[in-house]
Amino acid sequence: MARKLRIEFEGARYHVINRGYRKRHLTLPAGRVRRAANLRGFPENVGVAEAVRRCGWRLHAFVLMRNRYHLALETPRANLVEGMHWFQSTMTTRFNRFRRGHLFQGRYQSIVLEDFGVLARVVDYIHLNPVRAKVVTPERVAEYRWSSLPRFLRGPRFDDMTAKDWLRTRGQWREDPADWERYHQHLIVPGADVEEQKRQGLQSMSTGWALGTNGWRRAIARDQAHLALAPGLERVQSRELKEAAWLRRLEEALARQGKRHDELRTRPMNLPWKLELARQLRELGASTVWIAGHLCLGSPGSVRSYLCRGRGNQRTTA
Repeated sequence: MARKLRIEFEGARYHVINRGYRKRHLTLPAGRVRRAANLRGFPENVGVAEAVRRCGWRLHAFVLMRNRYHLALETPRANLVEGMHWFQSTMTTRFNRFRRGHLFQGRYQSIVLEDFGVLARVVDYIHLNPVRAKVVTPERVAEYRWSSLPRFLRGPRFDDMTAKDWLRTRGQWREDPADWERYHQHLIVPGADVEEQKRQGLQSMSTGWALGTNGWRRAIARDQAHLALAPGLERVQSRELKEAAWLRRLEEALARQGKRHDELRTRPMNLPWKLELARQLRELGASTVWIAGHLCLGSPGSVRSYLCRGRGNQRTTA
């Protein structure tokens, strides 16, 4: 089966998430893993370090919880799908040495991130996962060993694990002991206060298909509009990509007719050139709700009525 299409481009940043099949555990007792396979625990035993090295990724944060994982990564080359295919296949193969069956509940979620400011919040969200799950208290968040946080604070790190860019967004912090301790203390505050997490927007870091400003989201959707009909896309992602394609077609049609966007608000609403635009967009699959809003044609019912009359007039003329 062909791999499903994803949003990929050079220099993209992602929050990648997946969960265990039917809440299946993704962890194994460390001693058992070491004895049976001479492995040293996450992330090495599930291939994160290898995937980062093989694909040339930059890993900004990770956490492995009992039945899910989170990665914050950057792809200098447009190769998220290739790397994730290798990573999850490797993880499944290695865990099936100890138990059989599906490991993951389905496709991984990959949320595109606008800039390092957004990435910094995603990193906080990832590092606070053990606190939200009540595995550790906020003060002991750095003691959760299957996370990038203790590696950043105390080491050892593996190659291409980096924090320089997102740390700088905290106020020009650097990767030195003093600023790492500042970061540790910075996590404790929202970790102990759910309302502070909401205020910082941390509770929305794992939803949607892209995190950033509306203008940036629209630009990404336009650039990736060719994926709109790809099988397997998340529903919200597919919808926004389709809407970007419709908007591009609308702008092209307005340019051909020598019209401006503000002329769409011209009265009466049912001007012939607007109805022709509505017909073209409807043939492209645009919804009547979208057409009504963008062409200022009243309600979706009005759009359907206009289009039906137009088809009737065409049959009469023929």
